[in-house]
Amino acid sequence: MLLMLLLLASTVDGQVQHVSGHMNNGSCTCEVNTSMWLFPAVKYEATLQKVESCEDSLKLLQKQVHMSHRRLPEIQAVINNITARLESYQYLHYKGLYSTLHLHPLAEELSQLEDAINTMSTQLNDDKTEKLSKEVSKLRRDVNQMDMANTINMKTVKEKLRKLKNSAVSCLSIPKDFKGQHRYCLKGLITNISQPVTTKVSPYGKNIISGSWGQQAQRDSEALKTAFWILPLLNSHFFGNTLRVYQSYEDFMASTHHQDFILAPSTTHPNAIEGPSAVLYGEALYYHCYGSADICRYDLNSKAVTRVTLPGITQGFFNKFPYCYIDCRARTDVDVEVDETGLWALYATAGSHGNIVASRLSWDNEAETLSVTQTWETRLFKRAVTNAFMVCGVLYATRFLDDHREEVFYAFDTATGKEDNTLSLPLEKITDGVASLSFNPINRRLYMYNDGYLLAYQTHF
Repeated sequence: MLLMLLLLASTVDGQVQHVSGHMNNGSCTCEVNTSMWLFPAVKYEATLQKVESCEDSLKLLQKQVHMSHRRLPEIQAVINNITARLESYQYLHYKGLYSTLHLHPLAEELSQLEDAINTMSTQLNDDKTEKLSKEVSKLRRDVNQMDMANTINMKTVKEKLRKLKNSAVSCLSIPKDFKGQHRYCLKGLITNISQPVTTKVSPYGKNIISGSWGQQAQRDSEALKTAFWILPLLNSHFFGNTLRVYQSYEDFMASTHHQDFILAPSTTHPNAIEGPSAVLYGEALYYHCYGSADICRYDLNSKAVTRVTLPGITQGFFNKFPYCYIDCRARTDVDVEVDETGLWALYATAGSHGNIVASRLSWDNEAETLSVTQTWETRLFKRAVTNAFMVCGVLYATRFLDDHREEVFYAFDTATGKEDNTLSLPLEKITDGVASLSFNPINRRLYMYNDGYLLAYQTHF
């Protein structure tokens, strides 16, 4: 009996209730509190609500998981697409071209700019040079603060430095009467480009898909004033050593009465041509020299070759920064161009992070030397365009639209350092590939070598 009472006195939580008894008329009697064995309805309802809430949360989670499983293939497809598009640029990471900027080289570059502006101030001493000096002084204070705290973004400072360098170069190189010297430059940017006004298959045939062509581009050259020329790359579409010159447009269209110039003994000679870009300026051909970072000048009269090395190009740069967009055009690392202001070289370097650099070239007839006088840096990644050309000191770039259309979409003005990436000027073409594109300041026409087809366009301002 006592054991039964003990069992009955067990509480819900498993504890035993001890009850004292007493004798009454020969019987043992005790009082037991039975309230502790009542059903815990309140706790049960609270627990039931928690279970129901948990079931709702579980159903929502299952729905989300199911939705994620459905979207997972779509997300994977997007990732694969982005990975494939970035594949060709992975080498930039491997080569360290986008590594973190270091403070010491940045400070050295700024010191060089300070020296240049101080020199320029003594020469010009005008409001513009004074403004540049103040901006450089402010930038110097920002750089000095970096030694104390990492509060300023170095890439932002690098961008400010690029703009100041461009402004300083423009002050030194753009004459005050620049627009007065070149009346066409008064009209601003190109506003329209005509349909092809000349369409011709290359005299070397459509199988020679790489090269350049055009009309002699120097106004005061009497001997070759009406000459047309073509430069084919006969070795693997990358290299060449032959220039063909026609004395008139009629001879060029009929492919008769031409003169061939052999620029080098072979297509792999140091004086041979690498890449499809060249210009006939006066009585000399300017082009990228084989296997080097040099621009060559071949004199059609003396047959002499003069060279100059482009600044900033490191050894082994070949095919790192060609014109690309969709399909890369090999050996287009260096692009030689001409406009009203003279000769240009367009290229990219590791120091510019693959963005296009424009260097002005100068030929000294008395000293018979070729030199680089000024250099500007843009923010346009060279592998993101199909080609580029110069007009009135303005760099224009094109991109691929489809197999039969290009588009001029970008302009960088060396006179002001300003850029415009909102242009939309279509260029019709016959096939998808663009080997070269250059401007002629005499007739203001663009000349395109379009995979064996020779096209010319009239520009309007």
